[in-house]
Amino acid sequence: MITGDGDGLSIGGNHLIHCMRRNVNINILFVNNQIYGLTKGQYSPTSVFGKITKSSPMGAIDYPINALRIAIASEATFIARTLDNVPTHMAYVLERALKHKGVSFVEIYQNCIIFNDKTFDSVTGRDYREERMVYLEHGKPLVFGKNMDKAVKVKRLRPTVIKLSERAPNEELLVHDEKATDANHAYLLTQMEYPEFPVPFGVFRDIERPTYDEMMDRQVEEAIKQKGKGSLKELIYGGETWTVGA
Repeated sequence: MITGDGDGLSIGGNHLIHCMRRNVNINILFVNNQIYGLTKGQYSPTSVFGKITKSSPMGAIDYPINALRIAIASEATFIARTLDNVPTHMAYVLERALKHKGVSFVEIYQNCIIFNDKTFDSVTGRDYREERMVYLEHGKPLVFGKNMDKAVKVKRLRPTVIKLSERAPNEELLVHDEKATDANHAYLLTQMEYPEFPVPFGVFRDIERPTYDEMMDRQVEEAIKQKGKGSLKELIYGGETWTVGA
């Protein structure tokens, strides 16, 4: 399923949430360009506060939604973020999502050259990305920078950026754990936004949980065991019936 920040989090938000909470076995590719790109440039649920568009000429006064936080709150079992101008990373993330059993939610940072050009360029542009992005790797600390000389630690339940050269002895860095069964770690990563932090890209969460499809099949099998295969004719004519006179 391919959707975007407009229909996915606006008119289709209800459907999106329930697909994820039920762990339906589908892949959701959420293309985020922070604008209604296909319907001529209105502001969307992910547009930044104050965004001037055709539908907000004085600036949007809606606070934007963070798509990954919606996915986490809905308990999606696979959550990731990638970007359109690094095809190798996108291919890696999409392959991981395809192999996941259950719902996968992948946010894709996409540039809209017509209505919202260079919207993510301050983070993902070639001149800045090494300092303003961090790639997530399971079991490894969040290290980034052109010289890989910066890292992230947690202090008082908040991420903090430090220079590795100034790291105190025995000071623990934040180590990525995409397999954590609770959502605390993944949610903490969504708090990391530019310019205070590097923006994380990669797999935020990848856990196993029975899918809606599997649980439905088990319920049907159990019902057949208890009540037999049943009869459509008996269902239609059984129970309360009545005859309508001429």
